[in-house]
Amino acid sequence: MLVAILAAAAPVATAAPVGAVTIPPSAVPAGPSWGSEHIAVLYLIQILFIISVVGLIALMSIQTTKTEGLSGSIGGRMESAYKGRLGLEQQLTRLTAGFAVSFMFLAILNFVITR
Repeated sequence: MLVAILAAAAPVATAAPVGAVTIPPSAVPAGPSWGSEHIAVLYLIQILFIISVVGLIALMSIQTTKTEGLSGSIGGRMESAYKGRLGLEQQLTRLTAGFAVSFMFLAILNFVITR
């Protein structure tokens, strides 16, 4: 019964492409990017970006998880503000935050330069 219903259904006609697809002039870049003209700076930024990515991954995998959950990782703990010297976990947290900031900054800078 299902086969008879499917066989009786008319095939759906699709429209064929009419011609070549044209790209509007506003979508095409005007000329070479700043990064293509200053290739040494572009390579330096990309190398620093790769170092920040690898460092961020390594630091995030080294850190131990806390039992406080998401609120503890975002808000931190108040008692750490009163300690004189930072422990290894706090130093890793600060180093990870520095790598995260450098990752975001270099990603935006790479986008702007290669645009």
